[in-house]
Amino acid sequence: MNIPVFTVDLPQYHVGAEPDHVAVGKVVDAEIRRHLLGRMVVVRGIGAQDHPGKTVDDLVDIIKRDGTDRYDPTRKGDRYENIQNKQIELFAFWRKVTPLMRLFQDISWGFYHSAIAIHGRPTRIDILIIYDATKLKVVVHQYEGRADKKRDGFVFREPTRKSEALLGIVRIR
Repeated sequence: MNIPVFTVDLPQYHVGAEPDHVAVGKVVDAEIRRHLLGRMVVVRGIGAQDHPGKTVDDLVDIIKRDGTDRYDPTRKGDRYENIQNKQIELFAFWRKVTPLMRLFQDISWGFYHSAIAIHGRPTRIDILIIYDATKLKVVVHQYEGRADKKRDGFVFREPTRKSEALLGIVRIR
């Protein structure tokens, strides 16, 4: 299966100080619109720094092969626990790609602020994994000590065919 990989050059995007989420979002969103306008997508961001020993190219190859960055079944991701003990395969954002879509600003904000709150440091997004929303199912879940229900967890409708859910990969340089 030939999964398209798009590269976005974004030299102004770094996490040494808070990025201009709106400005970097416009650049990345424009690239997504260029290729996927009109599609319903589920988009997952990952940072190479969270994958010791793996380069961005290694991760892209793994994602193309497996359909996901969850290559190590013994590696525990953060925030996968929920009070209902539901299985969640990935966390991502669900959007319709429209001319007015705003996506990357929300992802970059979360990887900056939420990562600081959870890990004590921000995470730079190096890769966006873009899935066909019809090939994933939302897992409504709730965290311990919180009243709100979250809709950012997903499972694959066909777990043995994850790579077929991929619409593309965005490498952010």
